[in-house]
Order: sequence, then structure tokens, then C-alpha cells
Amino acid sequence: MFPETTLHTERLTLRPFNSTDIPDTQASCADPLTQRWLPLPQPYTLDHATSWCTSVAHALRESGDGIHFAIVDSDTERLMGTIGLKKTNWQALVSEVGYWVAPWARGRGIAAEATRSLAQWLLGDQKFQRLELRAATENIASQKVALKAGLHREGVLRNSDVIHAGRIDAVLFSLVPDDLTAEAAAPAGHL
Repeated sequence: MFPETTLHTERLTLRPFNSTDIPDTQASCADPLTQRWLPLPQPYTLDHATSWCTSVAHALRESGDGIHFAIVDSDTERLMGTIGLKKTNWQALVSEVGYWVAPWARGRGIAAEATRSLAQWLLGDQKFQRLELRAATENIASQKVALKAGLHREGVLRNSDVIHAGRIDAVLFSLVPDDLTAEAAAPAGHL
């Protein structure tokens, strides 16, 4: 299992969920755009948010499935979204990243910044060999996040995922340790 961890970027803190995140988690997960792309309960109630913030997110880390972070503004501590690893394959050292951004925080590069921080931690500190990200082919915003975070588009996984609207195709992105090494070695502005 991953160690309980807190990560920091210039603007954000990625930390374990706690009870202060419940109202903003409920509001974010009930948001129509979040509901469009994620198969969350409908309606997403305060009870769902309470369960996620106080037990489910923590249990997923303890089970070895992954690790889930509240993305909070470093100055205000307000919840801006979530990012996490799931479907972790410990033998192959591969994990999949997923995220959502609160409606009040969208359009500010938060998901890309958090994804980049998590990728560096996973592939660097944790010595994993591959990070994957799947985005619905119609979810252009999520695909832009993947590219902005430095992931590489690999192709389309046909009929691979399920959302409320039914089965969908997903674009697969990845990042491997050599990608981070290549970026560190490249002159500024060349990647």
C-alpha cells in the first residue's frame, strides 16, 4: 500500500480527505459536468460525501488499490478537487490516475498541476514504471489536462469504460520514468 502522503505544488496541497471536505465534495460531485463524466451515485448526497471523505478514500489506500488526495488551495485550504491513483498493479508497478475539479476551480490548470505532482511522486519517489490516464473520447477538457501534465497519448480503448450515458471509448495516455528524465535533460522550452 502507498504511505499516507501530503504533496505540495506552488499553489496546491494534495492531502488526505477529512471531514472539512464534505460540503465541497458533495457540491462538486453533484455538479452536472462532474456527473456527466464520472459514474458517481445520482443524486450525490451529503451521506455519499461523508462516506467518501471519512472512510472510503482512506480504505482504498489501505486496501492497496491506490491513494486519493483532496486538492486544496494552499492559502485558503478550500477544496479545489480530487486526484487519486486506482487499479494499482503492484507487480507491474502501474497505476491509473483519475481526478475531478470543483466547479469554482475549473479553468485554472489545477488538474494538470496536481497530475504532474502526483506523477513525479509515483514515478520518482515510489519507483513505479507507468502511470496511465483514461479520458472519454468526448471529454476534451480531460484530454487537454493529460497533455498539459506531460502525458503521452497512446490510442483509443474502444468500448472500454462506463458512464451514466452508457459504454464509451476512452483515450489512453501514459507517462513513464524515462519521460521525466528526458524532460529534465531538455533545454527550457524544447518539450
